[in-house]
Amino acid sequence: MGKELERDLGLYATLTISIGAMLGSGIFVLPGLATKMAGPAVMIAYVLAGLIALPAALSKAEMATALPEAGGTYLYIDRAMGPFMGTLSGIGVWFSLTFKSAFALVGLGAYLVLFAALPTKLVALALGAGLIALNIFGVKQTGTLQAAIVSGVLAVLMWFIATGSMSITVGSFDPIFKKGLGGLLGATGFVFVSYAGVTKIASVAEEVEDPGRNIPLGILGSIAIMMVVYALIVTVIVGVVEPGSISKSLTPMADAAGAFLGRTGVVVIAVTAVLALTGMANAGLLSSSRYPLAMSRDKLAPDGLQKISDKFRTPVAAISVTGTLLLLLIATIPVVELAKLASAFKILVFVFINVALIAMREGEAEWYEPSFRSPLYPWVQLVGIVGGIVLLTQMGVVPFVGAVGLILAGTAYYQFYARDRTKREGVGRDAIRRGARSIHLEEAETEISAQRPAEVLIAVEETIPDQRLKDLLQLAHDVRDGAETDIRILAFEEVPDQLSLDLAARDQTPEDIAFEERVGRIAEGREIDVTIGEVVSHDRRRALRNYVESHNIGLVVAEADDRGRNPIVSWTYDGEARSVNTILLRHGPGDSWPDLELVEVVTGRGPLDPTKVQMANAIAKSTGASIRFLLVAEDELAEQREASLYAYGDELADLCEVSTDTRIVRVDEDWTELPDAIKEASLVIGSRRTSGFSAGIENLSSDQIRQIDAPLLIVDSGDREAGFVRRIFERLAY
Repeated sequence: MGKELERDLGLYATLTISIGAMLGSGIFVLPGLATKMAGPAVMIAYVLAGLIALPAALSKAEMATALPEAGGTYLYIDRAMGPFMGTLSGIGVWFSLTFKSAFALVGLGAYLVLFAALPTKLVALALGAGLIALNIFGVKQTGTLQAAIVSGVLAVLMWFIATGSMSITVGSFDPIFKKGLGGLLGATGFVFVSYAGVTKIASVAEEVEDPGRNIPLGILGSIAIMMVVYALIVTVIVGVVEPGSISKSLTPMADAAGAFLGRTGVVVIAVTAVLALTGMANAGLLSSSRYPLAMSRDKLAPDGLQKISDKFRTPVAAISVTGTLLLLLIATIPVVELAKLASAFKILVFVFINVALIAMREGEAEWYEPSFRSPLYPWVQLVGIVGGIVLLTQMGVVPFVGAVGLILAGTAYYQFYARDRTKREGVGRDAIRRGARSIHLEEAETEISAQRPAEVLIAVEETIPDQRLKDLLQLAHDVRDGAETDIRILAFEEVPDQLSLDLAARDQTPEDIAFEERVGRIAEGREIDVTIGEVVSHDRRRALRNYVESHNIGLVVAEADDRGRNPIVSWTYDGEARSVNTILLRHGPGDSWPDLELVEVVTGRGPLDPTKVQMANAIAKSTGASIRFLLVAEDELAEQREASLYAYGDELADLCEVSTDTRIVRVDEDWTELPDAIKEASLVIGSRRTSGFSAGIENLSSDQIRQIDAPLLIVDSGDREAGFVRRIFERLAY
């Protein structure tokens, strides 16, 4: 039996963990730079940022009680939305924490410069190199260092607030909104990273006593406390210094302390800042280096990044890569942009966390049993998503482009490197898939139960052989599914433009008479009302379209050649809008309609076209055949997707009125294996155009179509062509 962690962290311990993770650059460095954006309203920006961070904190806390494993944010998003979003989030968190650590080190260097005239960046680089070495040599040392920092920082902050509040000049806040709403929102996004540590509680969820009570109280309490602390500290800073004097300062607390306490205040605040920022930078490097490690274990990053040093028992490669990025950021990125990018990436990740919780809830995975559930779901998460997106748009060009660039770079990395290394799916994708299935099942049920008053048109040429005409007539009869629907058989004749259509129509040839006699003879004795006629035109395709539009035609039946096409019924593949269903019949080698035993309905990636399901059901019911739904997969299926496809087949079986079966066949991208996979079929039903992104018969070459021994029905579902949003929806699902 595996070891379990003792749940011995009470509410107070939970609060201090979260508060300790938020003591850093958000207080000691950001306020001065943020005042340039928002003016005196910067204190409101801190409160607003906390409110927007709260939904993600609640979401992460819920997921942490269901997945108390290493990997944190990356793990939750990966399991909720799959490896693609997991890759984006892993890269996003890695960058965010590394940017945050780089910014903390620059701020740390600025506070050290208060003691000695040293180049800020060189100091930051030296400190960064030292922390990298410390992390490589062992986490025990880092844990000891971290534990020694937090306890004294809050006491110093309370002292700063208490003494500084007596020196505030009220006029410093007039006017409070002089930078407007845009400035307030920009500053809110800028200082958002101050609350990144609130999700630290989720990392220790497995050790929290009574997590259903203490986790939400710890999150709400720590954010509430820090919103008050941040607001009071910023109020003191703005109220005691000359307006605008700290807009470029990296040491705003020291500047403020110097204004009302002199040199002693500067020294006390500087020492406190050095301790707090050292802890923040160290914790950021420690945490960020674990994301490449976790991604490597999931095959989303190179295997070497998961290697643990035998000597130091630390992930040396992951720390080294992260440390190298850290030093590059310090050396090359301006300090303000470091802060903005750190916040932008953190906002993006918090948006992902809120989406991940919705995916977890809607995915209904059996293993998802959190002991704490976020209140007011899903409204809290939706507020967090919308709020995060709004902040991203208000932060300026560099952070917005950085966030978009991260998504594009992460997408490219996943497509070209990580995609083929894993077959996992997130539980959210199954929720999307169930939604897509329900839509198609409802449409299939409607199709099967619908009345069919519209007429069926069989479009042919006069020279069609008798047997093929019989087959088309039988097919038209079967797909009507017992409805009292009239059938029209029309021959479409095309004459040169120079010939008058009136003369051509009046000039009835022996071939015309013979055609009408043949059709009448074939239809004789059948319980079918058949109208026979001929349409003369200069353009047969246009004539057929006009005829369909001017008459109550609901279905067009015609022959298909070896390419699965018909020169008259060409709108089935030319992209034109149309509202009529069509069937093209490519006869088998025997040139006759066989006794049907098995109707095979073929579809690719997505769900089955409801029209194909209806036609298969009608034909099978009329002929006594059974149906097999053949779902074609071009790659190895994830376990969840395969189970979902079989469940979909079972649900289709409940709709159909004959015996059905479902089979999944794996093929290469050219579908080379398909002809062999369907050799048992008496009739194959496919489609040239299908809903969403699912593949159709267009995947087959003419040679492959000729290899299919059974007759082939190529179905086109009229005006059910999916819109862009639905196509994206189905692409995500399948």
